Amino acid sequence: MATTQVERPALTYHRARVTAVRPVTPHMVRVTFEAASFREVPAGAPDQYVKVFFPRPGQEEPELPETGSDVMSWYRTYLAMPDAVRPPMRTYTVRAHRPAAAEIDVDFVLHGDTGPASAWASRVTPGDRVTFTGPYGLYDLPAEADWQLLVGDETALPAIGAIIEQLPAGTRASAYIEVSEREERQTFETRGAVEVHWLLRGSRPLGQALLDAVRTATFPGGAPYAWVSGEAGVVKLVRRHLVREREVDKRRICFTGYWRAGISEEAASREAVRAADAGEVPPDED
Repeated sequence: MATTQVERPALTYHRARVTAVRPVTPHMVRVTFEAASFREVPAGAPDQYVKVFFPRPGQEEPELPETGSDVMSWYRTYLAMPDAVRPPMRTYTVRAHRPAAAEIDVDFVLHGDTGPASAWASRVTPGDRVTFTGPYGLYDLPAEADWQLLVGDETALPAIGAIIEQLPAGTRASAYIEVSEREERQTFETRGAVEVHWLLRGSRPLGQALLDAVRTATFPGGAPYAWVSGEAGVVKLVRRHLVREREVDKRRICFTGYWRAGISEEAASREAVRAADAGEVPPDED
């Protein structure tokens, strides 16, 4: 899945401790982390994300290779660690950053023990430890954008919420967010002029409600800036619709597959490294 490219800073670790855990909805929990190095993280894009490394059973914190100066070399070393030793890694949005308090908030979607992050977040308590790399951001608003289109599933909800809450006064935005049920909806404080369309999945296949809503929506006039994230296959179809049917300039669409149905992040990472080693350029799928 192609993504908007971003220049990353040198790889560094943030070794963090959980200081608070509180529910946001029945299937989302907000975890506050503290690390002295968070004071040095500069303000970034509202959708900035981090790589989170979780300790393996019996560990107080994850064991990771030295960072070094070459991110790709470090990544290959990490992926080459034995499965029984390598700490699980997942990608999450920074929902809020409070540098003066050396804190960040991260929202976790809870879906039982189907993955290491959800299993960890289902049992997390203050004092637990993880390690972060990042943050990195993709959101890059053109100066001439007349309005913003925000599209995603529940995995994109933390980033969409952060974008909405950081909008300048009067900025027009339309958000289309698919969630599993009514109780998963959230409220946002914003100075922007925002319409939020909550799409309930129900028994439909994941992404169908989102696709149907975007395809039939009446958009405002003027040039949009579209931010689209979530399951990779759905993201590809939304972007294709925006380019082909809506004639949105590709350069005005920020898109990324946060996850891929049926494929773990480790498997996707291995494929990305293989493609990079082979010199393969991601296709411009429209």
